[in-house]
Amino acid sequence: MANLFRMQASDAAVAPQRDRGGGYWRDLDWILLIAAVALSLMGSLLVWSASRADLASESDPQSYLKRHLINIGVALVLGFIASRINYRLLRAYTPVVYVASMVLLLVPFVPGLGVTIAGARAWIDVPLGLTIQPSEFAKITVILMMAALLSERRDREEEPSAQDVLLALAVAAIPTAIILVQNDTGTVLILAAVSLSIVAVSGVRTRWLVGLIGAAILGVLASIQLGLLQEYQVDRLTSFINPNEDVSASAYNANQAAIAIGGGGLDGYGLFEGPQTQGNFVPVNESDFIFTVAGEELGFLGSALLIAFMAVILWRAVLIAWKADDLYGRLVATGVAAWLAFQMFENIGMTLGIMPITGIPLPFVSAGGTSMMATWIALGLLQTVRLHSLAVQRSEV
Repeated sequence: MANLFRMQASDAAVAPQRDRGGGYWRDLDWILLIAAVALSLMGSLLVWSASRADLASESDPQSYLKRHLINIGVALVLGFIASRINYRLLRAYTPVVYVASMVLLLVPFVPGLGVTIAGARAWIDVPLGLTIQPSEFAKITVILMMAALLSERRDREEEPSAQDVLLALAVAAIPTAIILVQNDTGTVLILAAVSLSIVAVSGVRTRWLVGLIGAAILGVLASIQLGLLQEYQVDRLTSFINPNEDVSASAYNANQAAIAIGGGGLDGYGLFEGPQTQGNFVPVNESDFIFTVAGEELGFLGSALLIAFMAVILWRAVLIAWKADDLYGRLVATGVAAWLAFQMFENIGMTLGIMPITGIPLPFVSAGGTSMMATWIALGLLQTVRLHSLAVQRSEV
């Protein structure tokens, strides 16, 4: 494997180069970019509405919105940088990025640096009163590393070898195990969906997929039977199965979310006018439950517009994966598409009562600097796969 990555680094010099002038801007997927920007701007309005009631008594009621806009600005810069990274160098130096990400993932366990939020010890305390969540960046490195490993022998064989598949699963299992210890089950589910999707598209035989799905089901059942889940996680699962069993505790969020979304009707109460939102009845509605703000204040029409922007992003991600000129690019784009699709479905689904409650944000919409930065970096990776594919096409003409 070491020889592979050294060879890829040397190949970077002869890989098709993108025009550093107008060609870059011409070849960008502008539909994808506009949809993502629109989604982030729409999310800013929802975050503003959700946070203004909490900060009404503060000296600067707009402080949360300002910080959110700064996070979006930083995220846009990171996304731009990701889209400009040399495609071959990205693949060659993936192991270095992966190792750095795993080290960062362990920092929350360091006394004095780790922060526990909502039962998950998954954040790092940094200066200026900010926190970062390393598991968000781990999603990116897992995608890149699995894509590099599973595309390694594509030129010589019709499918990845068993060794390649096992190694790829191992690099996904390491961060998954760490995040599981951190009690961040939402991210664990995302990584599972991403890993399964990448393996499926890599061309492996069907028995691998059947085995992985079976192992995942057995793992969940074993975790429940052996008592490996935390009490609050069991409560969330119980409240999902029977929402009326404990209205005052674990099912409170789900019930308040249903009231907020149901009360919005067709066109909503109007921005800043939702009684559930402005009355702080739905907890963490600036992040995990941001969709309730859309449902209550913008109604069905506003929520449908939000989902439409997400659908455009997923459509373009799948299209980029489909048109990728090599397996590596196809797997990277597939991983990003699976990540965003599952996280969007889970976040919206838990507010509608069709999925269990997990602490994951809505991509491009929810407040949370690390999540916003990671999703925009992922969008930059989609762009670089597209740009590389177009460059290869032109070099072959």
